[in-house]
Amino acid sequence: MVMRFYNARIFQGEKGFVKGSFTVSGDRIQEILPEGETDQDRGATGGPEVKADPEGQTDPDVQTDLDGLYVLPGLVDIHTHGNSGHDFSDGSEAGLHEMGRYLASHGITSFAPTSMTLPYEILEAAFRTAADYSRNHAGNEARIAGIHMEGPYFSEKKKGAQNSAYLKLPDAEGFLALQEKCGHLVRIVDVAPELEGAEDFVRKISRYCCVSVAHTDASYEEAYKAFAAGASHVTHLFNAMPPIHHRKPGVIGAASEKENVAAELICDGLHVHPSVVRMAFRLFPGRICLISDALRCCGMPDGEYELGGQTVTLKNGEARIADGNLAGAVSNLYDDMVNAIRFGIPEAEAILAATLNPAREVGADTETGSLVSGKKADFIICDEEWNLKQVYIDGIKTR
Repeated sequence: MVMRFYNARIFQGEKGFVKGSFTVSGDRIQEILPEGETDQDRGATGGPEVKADPEGQTDPDVQTDLDGLYVLPGLVDIHTHGNSGHDFSDGSEAGLHEMGRYLASHGITSFAPTSMTLPYEILEAAFRTAADYSRNHAGNEARIAGIHMEGPYFSEKKKGAQNSAYLKLPDAEGFLALQEKCGHLVRIVDVAPELEGAEDFVRKISRYCCVSVAHTDASYEEAYKAFAAGASHVTHLFNAMPPIHHRKPGVIGAASEKENVAAELICDGLHVHPSVVRMAFRLFPGRICLISDALRCCGMPDGEYELGGQTVTLKNGEARIADGNLAGAVSNLYDDMVNAIRFGIPEAEAILAATLNPAREVGADTETGSLVSGKKADFIICDEEWNLKQVYIDGIKTR
C-alpha cells in the first residue's frame, strides 16, 4: 500500500522543517517532496524517479492532509533501563515487550535496552532475551537497535547507583563471550579509563562495537588515552564523572576536543541544569545524543522499586537510592527532547540529538533516524506545542 501525507512540515535535518508531502510504500519512505515540487521535478534534478500520475504525484492508496502538523523521524533512545515496572536486566521477554509498547506510544521507535552492573550470568540471560525480542517484536513495539552494556567495568568512586558488589576490571574475553551469546547485539559497552587494563580493553573492543567512557574518576590524561585507543562515546555527560575544572579538565575536556566523540545527555531538568545543557551543545556541536536513562519506575506512581539489586525510591519525580544519590531518570526521550527545546536549544539541534545522532552511535542510521527516501517509515507527528499526535513504525500507525 502507498500512502501520501501532504500539507505537512517535514523535518529535514539542519534545514529544519520543510513544507511539503511525502509518500510511504510498505515499510519504507518512498519520497519526500518539498512544497511545489513534483515527482517529475525530483527525477529531473537527479533524485529517485517514481511513476507520477497526471497531476504530478504518485498514485497513493491513502491520502492524508496533515494540516500543517510537524513530521519528525521516530526517536532513538540508546540508554534506557526500563519503564512500566520492568527493567531490561530482569531478563523477562514479556517485560521487554511491555517496555517496547510504552516507548512506541511515546514516539520512541528504536531503543538500546541498557543493562546494569550485574554478574555475567544475569547479563547473559537479559542479552539473550533482547536477541529473541529483536526477532519477534510486534508492530506496535519499538525495535531494538542494539544493547547498551552499562557496567560492570566501573570505578568504585563514581559508581553512582551501580551495585559495587559486582564491579569488575575490564575483561575483553568476558565481554566477547557475552557478545557472542547474544548474536553480537551489543552496540555500546562502557568502561572507566583509569582502571587497570582499560586501555587494552578499549583498543581490542572498539574494533567490534562503540566503547564509551562512563562512571569514571579519570583524569584528562587517562581519558585522552582511552579516546586515542578507540573510545568514541561518553555516557551521561557530567553525571558520574569529575566536573570540568580550569586546571583539571578531566573526561569532559578530553572528550570535547575529539571530534569523533559523541556525548549522551540526560535532559530531564534534574540531572543536568538547563544552563549546562546549553553548554553541552556548545562543547559538542552536532555530537550530543539525548537519552532518557529511564528506570523501571518510568511511567509508574511514587513508591519503592528495584535497580540492580538495590532499592530505589521514587518521590515527586525523583528516583534515588538509599544514600540519596540519583538513581536514573523517570522521563522518556520525547519529553527530554521537548525539554531541550524549552531550555533554549534550537529545534533542529534538539531533534537531531534525539534521532540521527544516537542512531549513528549504534549503527542504525542507514535504516532510521532521519526522513529520507529508502529508510524505514518510522516517523511521528506532533503539533506546534509539541503535543504528540501519531506514531508510525514500519509504515504502520501505532498511535
